[in-house]
Amino acid sequence: MMDNLLREKLMNKTAKVGVIGLGYVGLPLSMEMVKGGFTVYGIDLDASKIEALHGGQSYIQDVPATLVADAVNSGKFVPTNCYEMIQELDTISICVPTPLSEHQDPDTSYIKNVVKEIKTYLQKGALIVLESTTYPGTTEELIQVELEAMGLTVGRDFFLCFSPERVDPGNANYNTYNTPKVIGGTTETCKELGVLLYQHVVQTVVPVSSPKVAEMSKLLENTFRSINIAFVNELAMMCDKMAIDVWEVIRAASTKPFGFMPFYPGPGIGGHCIPLDPMYLSWKAKEFRFYSKFIELAQSINDNMPEYVLNKTAQVLNVYAKSIRNSRVLMLGMSYKPDIDDLRESPGLSIYELFKQSGARVDYYDPYATSFRDEHGLTVHTVEYDPEVFAQYDCMVLITNHRSFSYHELAEMGVPIIDTRNAFATIQSDHIHKLGTGMQPPHVKVAVGA
Repeated sequence: MMDNLLREKLMNKTAKVGVIGLGYVGLPLSMEMVKGGFTVYGIDLDASKIEALHGGQSYIQDVPATLVADAVNSGKFVPTNCYEMIQELDTISICVPTPLSEHQDPDTSYIKNVVKEIKTYLQKGALIVLESTTYPGTTEELIQVELEAMGLTVGRDFFLCFSPERVDPGNANYNTYNTPKVIGGTTETCKELGVLLYQHVVQTVVPVSSPKVAEMSKLLENTFRSINIAFVNELAMMCDKMAIDVWEVIRAASTKPFGFMPFYPGPGIGGHCIPLDPMYLSWKAKEFRFYSKFIELAQSINDNMPEYVLNKTAQVLNVYAKSIRNSRVLMLGMSYKPDIDDLRESPGLSIYELFKQSGARVDYYDPYATSFRDEHGLTVHTVEYDPEVFAQYDCMVLITNHRSFSYHELAEMGVPIIDTRNAFATIQSDHIHKLGTGMQPPHVKVAVGA
């Protein structure tokens, strides 16, 4: 039986393990598989990534270059852009992007392209695990149906699971290894083999009854965050109107030892998961004529936070008798979260474009995310840190609360600061205007800036 042969290979670690997609999910997973004792074949169509990996370089902040170099030099990690390698593989973990289309519908084209290659080269008896976040039913609809149309039978000729990625870039406490890994198989044998693979790779494996449950669990995790962030963003706007400090409100509520979980407002949501996953769920629900008001409303609130930041900035500049048009604006931070270079879905990108459209002369400073492409395809580079130059801006807008920022020095420059992350919480200054705290009377501010 093919399952017994694969089971034996997984137990003695002679299985040839493959990872398709060597990005924020696939590369860390590949390194953990190498640590687990497997020989890993990493497939990615980006030739620059393959070249970097062969040179012992890492383009993922959480993966040290020394780890990549050791894995490549030992022969335990083989990066390639050749899909023909699939015919040699005993297991295939699919870690490709699943973005939204311009109409906010799921774009599963990357998965479909991989399945096309798998259909061409798959050897019988292989285990396929989809890790890309997507809507419930994807594993069966896009992979199982396609392979069974070729005359193959799941659970006999091939084995199929879904195991959602839970990567949190820059997290100092949780990584691929020590984050519990959910997995659901299309048959009991599929689930058993999937668990057998990953129990050599991660600390804890959490089996569930089906791929749909595993798919839905990931969407629940991130939809939960999206809705709660949207609520606290709305609360921040409410507090702004009432001249109440939302950060102090949250701090006070957080003293309750039960029944409350703090979430924090910000300039918008970013990363690959929280902005996208809820929309996958909402889109799939409509197939069953179910319309999720919570998800759509939360998405709307979060998507509009960059506009709120723009308006807040305009209010502050107005207090200093300045218009946002022709004002020199410096954005502090551009990545979607602190201490990383990840720009995926960062609200800072939208805020940058809004400032430009409003006629501001805008620059940004980020020691991690040092460049990006604007909506016209032009490359925008970070400015260098220079207190004398920074002091000449009309205002600064804190987007990302990097720990490396010199907050006291920034505050002492005397430039109005719009703080969207409460990063200047310990600093008392009339020049700091926090999101969700309201505006002090204009005459107070004008007197200070005179």
